Amino acid sequence: MNDSIGVGIVGMGSIGVRHAEVLAKLDAPVRLVAASGGAAEVLSRTGHPGARHCAPDEVIAHPDVEIVVLCTPSGLHGSQALAALDAGKHVVVEKPLSVDVATAEEVVRRAERQDRFVSVISQRRLEPVSQYLKQQLDAGNLGRPVLAETFCHWFRDDAYYARAAWRTRQDQGGGSLMNQGLHSVDLLAWLMGPVIAVTGQCGTLGHAMDAEDTTVATLRFASGALGLVATSTATPPGQPATMTLMTSKGSAEFADGSPVRWEFAGIEAPVSPGAGGAGSGAADPLAIGDAGHLAQWQDIVDAYRSGRQPAIGARDGLATVRLLCAIYDAAETGREVELPAAR
Repeated sequence: MNDSIGVGIVGMGSIGVRHAEVLAKLDAPVRLVAASGGAAEVLSRTGHPGARHCAPDEVIAHPDVEIVVLCTPSGLHGSQALAALDAGKHVVVEKPLSVDVATAEEVVRRAERQDRFVSVISQRRLEPVSQYLKQQLDAGNLGRPVLAETFCHWFRDDAYYARAAWRTRQDQGGGSLMNQGLHSVDLLAWLMGPVIAVTGQCGTLGHAMDAEDTTVATLRFASGALGLVATSTATPPGQPATMTLMTSKGSAEFADGSPVRWEFAGIEAPVSPGAGGAGSGAADPLAIGDAGHLAQWQDIVDAYRSGRQPAIGARDGLATVRLLCAIYDAAETGREVELPAAR
């Protein structure tokens, strides 16, 4: 165990528990050293009886913790990532990297200055279907991109929001775009290339709260292709998250990561994921598979061992925060918002 990688989880709510479960499944020398939040007995149940249950700042400062995992409310991610970097740790952050662009930019700067990596959980990118699509699109095999759509028509009841007040607040990342729709939008932008301009509309239509629960947006990609986005938690009973890609050679549609239509002549369709795949968070945020998290953690461990940057880093997280904040800005101002060129 002396050469194992020490990991600390800040926030043992539902997603923190998911990370603990994934760590226990890794075929790699990784051990959970410390965790905060939730009940102490959860550590044994998830396969980590030797982990210490302590306060968040103790997890970050623990001398045996080399990678800090942030599974706290979205509004805390940026400041806690900076604290972990200042403590000399590598960082894994559940989405989003931050709820504002300025803090996300500072995380990028500090990580690069201190030679530490920050990997933002974007597990949908690493699912086999997504990897196959990216390869085919980048190779030009699917033709010239024309139009892409992602719709996240989900439902969250009032009890969901009552369990965590931050989910009701726009400034804490509680809106349907930032909280529920982020993975869908991130995946679409990653597949289709950089977004250079957006328009948007937001509304709070199904819940009595500050945060939006329904957002629609249009995207213009650097390639010239266009995109449509719709996210909601006010559409019962909740439907699978869908993505449709249309190019000069054909089109394809996916529901929760599984292909439901493939119309590219002469090109083999991607294989549907099996058990443990994307799953559906349509009505239950925990009803998702763990294949993507496992793949991303395998990459994180390899990056740590080899000294390289992880496949999904802080700049990726920053790009997604910029995109989502631009949509919110467009909705607030009623104007098209341009995004800076990716670096």
